[in-house]
Amino acid sequence: MNVDAFSGLVAEARFVPSPNCDARPAGVRPEVLIIHAISLPPGQFGGDAIERLFCNMLDWAAHPYYTQIQGLKVSAHLLIRRDGELVQFVPLHLRAWHAGQSLCEGRTRVNDFSIGIELEGCDDAPFEERQYAVLVELTRAIMRAYPRITPARIYGHSDISPGRKTDPGPYFDWMRYRAALAGQLAAAGEHR
Repeated sequence: MNVDAFSGLVAEARFVPSPNCDARPAGVRPEVLIIHAISLPPGQFGGDAIERLFCNMLDWAAHPYYTQIQGLKVSAHLLIRRDGELVQFVPLHLRAWHAGQSLCEGRTRVNDFSIGIELEGCDDAPFEERQYAVLVELTRAIMRAYPRITPARIYGHSDISPGRKTDPGPYFDWMRYRAALAGQLAAAGEHR
């Protein structure tokens, strides 16, 4: 995968621009990666509800759950769907509104210095093989573009908002993800 440093776009992603973003503070670049999980309605996969939410176009009357989040203005930089499709909502050099009230590495305002990746999923179901493969490739591309992001600086939303958030949830296999990432990083180092 390739990240264009000028546009902040991932070449392999379908770009669906979200208005829920703004400039990062002057001189601040991404330093951490936050992994999330989302499904809309909860526990249901497919459809365009996630894209509609991130673009402020969700029909709040389309499902009873939506009344609980009505008016919410959120986004993430990227979404990895169940089939591995990669969708980008916010260029990586901009601030996406994904972390909410949180604390990471002793700092608040986590959106200022983070990149948010959503996986289409929930707390009650395993993630798909293709999602892990795309996530590993994407993580490697992001780390090349933003060297301050290292494997040690990758967190779950639940890590930065304990008690408030549970994602990416109990079915996200951190050991598998980190092992695959470490293996690919080691292989990349051997070819230099």
